Amino acid sequence: MAERECSALAFFDVDETVIAEKSLVDFWGHWQAAHPPLGADMTGPPASAVRTREALNRAYYRRYAGVPLSALEAAGRRWYDGYRRGGAAFVLPVLDAVTAHRAAGREVVLVSGSMRPLLAPLAEELGASAVLCTELLVRADGVLTGEVSRPMIGEAKAQAALRLMRERGADPGDCFAYGDHESDLALLSAVGAPVVVGDCPVLNQEAERLGWPVTPARRGPLSGSNA
Repeated sequence: MAERECSALAFFDVDETVIAEKSLVDFWGHWQAAHPPLGADMTGPPASAVRTREALNRAYYRRYAGVPLSALEAAGRRWYDGYRRGGAAFVLPVLDAVTAHRAAGREVVLVSGSMRPLLAPLAEELGASAVLCTELLVRADGVLTGEVSRPMIGEAKAQAALRLMRERGADPGDCFAYGDHESDLALLSAVGAPVVVGDCPVLNQEAERLGWPVTPARRGPLSGSNA
């Protein structure tokens, strides 16, 4: 297949960058309300037992072992439909950035440790052309195993973004990235125009050192932006 030529891409972390909350945490409350645990412990290991963000990410997804992917996808859309109506559900300056990049003809790409069943409706809302995320492993019968291919966290985000830029024929120096957490540092460093969102001390220190712009994580409703 011929590579698609693209002038530039704009990569966006999702949790607390595009949306104001952590999607996996917010969705878990929604899921539990409709699927209360029946005897089994669905809380996962205690935080003290999880040593890395990647391990925490894997532990979270094991909660859905045995769930049909179709059921999770349907629940994800119901969750997003409710979430998007919240009065402080989005980070408004970032939504404005999404609009500006699309108007400039750049591809908008979501990059997240969250899962596709939650990110797909957001991508549709924002007009994102691609979603780079933690992919769930599914059995031949369409049921989730509880495992993932690789958590889309830290260096994995940068590697996935670089791979997509190569596929699109885009120069990393012409591309943009937005992130709010120190785990987004590799992604931000992989492009020529990184933007720090919010007040993460590590990222703000890097922004000051390297001259990166910082945008406030001002929350508001979807209708409060030009997106």
